[in-house]
Order: sequence, then structure tokens, then C-alpha cells
Amino acid sequence: MRPRTRIRTRARGLGLSLTAAALALPLVTAPAQAAPAQPPRTGFEASGGARWTTQPEERDFLDAVDRATDRVSVSTIGTTGQGRPLRSVRIGAGRGATTVLLICSQHGDEPSGREACLTTVRDLAYAQDERTRRFLSRTTVLVVPTANPDGRAAHTRGNADGVDVNRDHITLETAEARAVAALIRDRRPDVIHDLHEYGATPPYYDKDLLSLWPRNLNTARRVHDEAHTLSESYVRPAAGKAGFDSGIYGIWTDPVTGEPLKQVAGDGQERILRNTAGLKHAVGLLAETRVDPLTDDERRDPALNNRRRVDTQLAALDGTMRYVDERRGRITAATTAARLAGFADRGPVHLKGADNDPAGPGGTIEDPPCGYRLDSAQYAEVKDELALHGVTAWAGRDGAFVPLRQSRRALVPLLLDTRAAYHLTGGRPVEAC
Repeated sequence: MRPRTRIRTRARGLGLSLTAAALALPLVTAPAQAAPAQPPRTGFEASGGARWTTQPEERDFLDAVDRATDRVSVSTIGTTGQGRPLRSVRIGAGRGATTVLLICSQHGDEPSGREACLTTVRDLAYAQDERTRRFLSRTTVLVVPTANPDGRAAHTRGNADGVDVNRDHITLETAEARAVAALIRDRRPDVIHDLHEYGATPPYYDKDLLSLWPRNLNTARRVHDEAHTLSESYVRPAAGKAGFDSGIYGIWTDPVTGEPLKQVAGDGQERILRNTAGLKHAVGLLAETRVDPLTDDERRDPALNNRRRVDTQLAALDGTMRYVDERRGRITAATTAARLAGFADRGPVHLKGADNDPAGPGGTIEDPPCGYRLDSAQYAEVKDELALHGVTAWAGRDGAFVPLRQSRRALVPLLLDTRAAYHLTGGRPVEAC
């Protein structure tokens, strides 16, 4: 039996989910604060799920949360092509804590993740129970509630220029992807949870929630394994506990046996945030909720469908928060080791393939060069993108040298080798340094 959908009013202590009442988090003491009597509500909540929160409502909502508590800081991290601000919210501890980044609604026509992120910001900001306060003293939660404001305003997948932001995390042509790249570079999140929605293909591909980890072969093994654990041992079980069924994104399954039939999405291409997260040594997760109405009641009343979609996103976020709390030591060990490994400058770099799809002939640079030389024109063209990616370049009068011996080693060939699918420019390989 499917759950009865509802609007979760967690900040008021009713049906708490991300707060400790439902997670039973052994959560660290943050300074005590008197909770405001009336936490703000989103437009979605106020309408009972009949409509999505407008952008002016989002602005007012975030401003109210920011004013109410010093636990929260709201900042602008970029501006879209149409002049809309890209906003980031920080909740919880400062540097040195486990950092979780939520990227919400990169696709403007997938609004349920945005609603889940907004209420999560409020609920964590206003929570007064000891366990949540302990959690937040050990954790920094970063949220980009609307990662594609122009697309959200137009209800389009792409941004104002029609570009799919989630296919731009390597070339960084969009203001939206550039803002996310700078945030990842500066805050070095340990976990990146990316919220999306999908259209079902019954009976082979129609779960309430689909999730997936970074499949890119350049993801450090321990980071990859942690991401797999996040998806399969935390997020999907959390969805099941909430009454939702789940599957692996991109895999059609037999409706009777549950066996995989074919893969239709979810590959290892580096430009997708789920994979870019792995390349940048974060435990990445893609979470997709089903858009299509499930029942006649949902077809008659879109608010029921909308609420079910948001509740599914919230269940997935519950799984991620529990994962962070229970495995923060393993997470930190995995991400720290991955960040340091590039300085050893050893091992192949894969230009294609995935964890379930070998790179094949020509798909791997078995013995990478020690770096790539860029002439002055090339460096002038791509230096901003290299900097946004956190890639070190040694500039000189005649251009720049980009060594592989650095934290984001595998990114260098993907950005500068002509054999890479989404390279920025063709650097000249330097074999001996």
C-alpha cells in the first residue's frame, strides 16, 4: 500500500523527519536559541501542494529563516543570464565539519527537489532538540535551493539559453554551473546530493525513487564505494521505510523478477554533476522522483501527486543525513585520501567507460603525460574554467603548464586532452618534467 501523501510540517514538531525525532540521530551541541513562534512556510505548503513556491516567495522565505537564527547564512553565489540571483544557504558548523551539499532543481521543470530543499533548510534552522543540534555542530549543510532560476521561472529543463545545466559541469559555459563549481572548489563538500525528477516507463521503469552513484571510472575506489553505500544502504532503504519503492537510475527491470533488462541512462560521462562530484572527490548521489501520477486520485488532484513527489525527495534526504551521521569517519577518510592521491601522479586516466562498462580500446590513457602545455591564447581562453575547477596551472610569459601532479589529477586530461569528449582546449602533452 502506498503512503498517504501529506505536507510535512517538520519544523513544528509534527511528523519530524530530517530532525532527530524521526532519524534518531545521535546528533553535537550548538548554541541554544529560542525558536521563533511561527516558522515561515513555503508557498507550496501554504497551498497544500496545489502550486509550487514562487521565486519571490522563496526569497522572502529564505530571508525570514536567515533573520531568525544565526545558525543560517544566506548568500548570493552568482547571477543567471536573466539577472536572477543564485543563492546558497549554509546551516550548521563551520570549516572542519563534514560538509553536505544539496543541489536542487538543476532542471527547471523538476520542482519537487526545490520544495524539499527549502523545507529542509527551515527544519534544520529551527530545530531545537539536542540530537539535531549535535548533528549540526559536526556537520555543515550547504543548499542551493534553486540551481536553475531562469528555467524554474519558465518551467523548462534548460536555462534561459536552453542549455542543460546538468550537462555543463566540465565546460562551465553557464552561469549556473560556474556558480556550483566555485562552491564545490571553495567548500570542498564531502557529500553532494543532486535532486531531480523523471518520467516513468511502466512497467519497466516506474519506481517512486531512483538513485545512482558516480559511475565514472576516475572516481577514487573508496569514494565510489561510499557513494554506492549511500545509495543502496541508506537512501533506498529510507524511501522504503517511508512507504516508497525504489530502483537504480537508468536501469529497466523485469516487473516480475526484478532482474535488470537494459540500461537507458546513468552512464559515466564526466560532465554530469553526479560524476563530476566523484571526480572532485565527493560522495555523489543522484536522486530522481517519479513525476507521473500513480493513482486516479493523483490524476484528479495534482496536489496529491505534488505532495507525493516532495515526500519522496524528503525520504531520500533523510537517508543521506543518516548516512552522514553514521559514517562520517569513513566518509572523511575516503574523501581525504582521494584528495591526496593525485599528488602521487600514478595510474591511468579513463576517457570513457563506467563502473559497469569497461573503457574499451582507446578509452584509457594508460601512461598519462606529466602535464599539458597551453600557449598564451589557449590559457587566456580557459584559465577561468581551470580556476573554477580548482585545477592548478603554472602561468608564464608564453602560456601555462598544467601538471597532473595535483589533487584533481584525473580532471586535467579530461579538460585538456583532445581525446577527451568534453575537453576545453587541446593542450600539448609534456612527457617529461
